[in-house]
Amino acid sequence: RLRSAPVTIRFVTNTTKESKRDLLERLTRLGFDIAENEIFTSLTAARNLLEQKHVRPLLLVDDKALPDFTGIGTDDPNAVVVGLAPEHFHYEMMNRAFR
Repeated sequence: RLRSAPVTIRFVTNTTKESKRDLLERLTRLGFDIAENEIFTSLTAARNLLEQKHVRPLLLVDDKALPDFTGIGTDDPNAVVVGLAPEHFHYEMMNRAFR
């Protein structure tokens, strides 16, 4: 019914553990009729903010989430993006983030 209604459809999640493409594949396998541009994640919001502010982040996100940041410059970071990524929360990385 939603597809035939005059509304915009979005699937919204706060996950930071997987890329939008991985999420799309999982939802499609579950039987959802969905397009990638209908998914909005917290990573999407983070990427939008990075682009608006023209900053170069240190990405403390799960490796599976990195594809959502393709094309974003990360050399000489001047911002930090934090997601659910326990493997990145160690002394060396936290020291880098705080600097």
